[in-house]
Amino acid sequence: MHKETNPGYHALPTAFKNRTGCPVLVNTSFNDRGGAIVCTPEEAFTCFMGTEIEALAVGNCFLKKVDQDPSLRDRCKDSCELD
Repeated sequence: MHKETNPGYHALPTAFKNRTGCPVLVNTSFNDRGGAIVCTPEEAFTCFMGTEIEALAVGNCFLKKVDQDPSLRDRCKDSCELD
């Protein structure tokens, strides 16, 4: 990852290091237990609202769970059958 080729992405670990002192972020699959891997922003939002994730960043959007309509949490919570 180079600042010149992807400045937005480069800014994320740089800001994280400046804020926490930790120079590493771990990229992992995004899904809840028993669910398929998230492939779209809509699936990301559904997973976010149905789990204990506190914040979601997708593209230029940053969402905090506390700012979302609480009724969405109940609707999204049952979207995947757990194993």
